[in-house]
Amino acid sequence: MGIIEGNPPCSDNEWEQVKRGGDGAIKAWIDGQLDGKSCAVVLVGSETATRPWVTYEIESAWNSGKGVFGIRIHNLKDRNGAQAIAGGNPFDNLHFTQQPTKLLSSVAALHYPPYADSRDVYAHIHDNLEQWIEDALKLRANFTL
Repeated sequence: MGIIEGNPPCSDNEWEQVKRGGDGAIKAWIDGQLDGKSCAVVLVGSETATRPWVTYEIESAWNSGKGVFGIRIHNLKDRNGAQAIAGGNPFDNLHFTQQPTKLLSSVAALHYPPYADSRDVYAHIHDNLEQWIEDALKLRANFTL
């Protein structure tokens, strides 16, 4: 989208190569991707909340003091032109150590573009992404339990 510069998406081939290295290689890769970043932007599709490495990335980002938020992307068309159903909230998978009954979803925003048309969803994300990052950074800087 041109808003988050220097963050190219991981290709399927690159991810498959990382996975072949095992859990340690995956953790190292995720940690390397987070290094030097101030915020983790989680693109939330139909299966995001069930993926353990997404949970690891969110937890690592939060525990290292980074801003964290999500954007629902299920209404964006995939490579086959289809839209998916909305999945669960990945921030519901994480609890605060100091307050085990409190979920990260109670503080981390999950933005839901209010459109069904893929072009409108994309435009909404594009137009709001910079502000959502700033909001997540402010929230994290001021967060206390």
